[in-house]
Amino acid sequence: MSTLKTLSQADELADAIRLRIQSEQLPDGSFFMTEAQLAEEYQASRTVIREAVSRLQALGLIEGRKRKGLIIRHPDPLRLLSNSLPSLAGSQSDWRELAMLRYALEVGAIELAIRSATQEQIDQLTQITQEMEQALQDDMQSDRTIKLDLEFHALILQMTGSRMIAGMQQLLVQFFQLAPHAEKTPGSAERIIWEHRELLNAIRDRDVERARSMIRLQFRSTLGALDPAM
Repeated sequence: MSTLKTLSQADELADAIRLRIQSEQLPDGSFFMTEAQLAEEYQASRTVIREAVSRLQALGLIEGRKRKGLIIRHPDPLRLLSNSLPSLAGSQSDWRELAMLRYALEVGAIELAIRSATQEQIDQLTQITQEMEQALQDDMQSDRTIKLDLEFHALILQMTGSRMIAGMQQLLVQFFQLAPHAEKTPGSAERIIWEHRELLNAIRDRDVERARSMIRLQFRSTLGALDPAM
């Protein structure tokens, strides 16, 4: 029971320190406190302090320095997500949750992507689509078709001009290389080619609603592979 109490106290203290760091808006690399100073200010045991600090270090919010104390860090959320993703897919249900996250990301970002896309990016998307069509015709199950599909969707998110959105997509599509995929048939290959071509045309025509409709259609297949009951 004492161990559980210590962990609970550490969680509460970590939250309190995190809120304090956020409210004070301390710059990256600045000195915060020593563990001894934290123990005195928050009237907590060194064990609780160490547990709380460990949680904040795991989040990348502080860094411990010998003979100096605790240093403020501004973590990269993309790096944190990259480190966390491998532990988030322990079941079919987890895979489906991540697929829905990717779906929400792409549907939500398509308007910004269409408005911000350059002609060079559209030409690049056209080239990827053509290569994907050829790859599907040569070998429907090849790794190259998966790679080109990921490049296609990653480029759409890059079109938004947002480092955060583009980075999220890159992390998710890399992760989905390990996800279950429905076996392709000649009919499904034709459908995939048509869906990507129509999405490309919608982006080229700057037609947001048609592009959203095509993304929704594409993700029915993805979600269906993860949940055959759909």
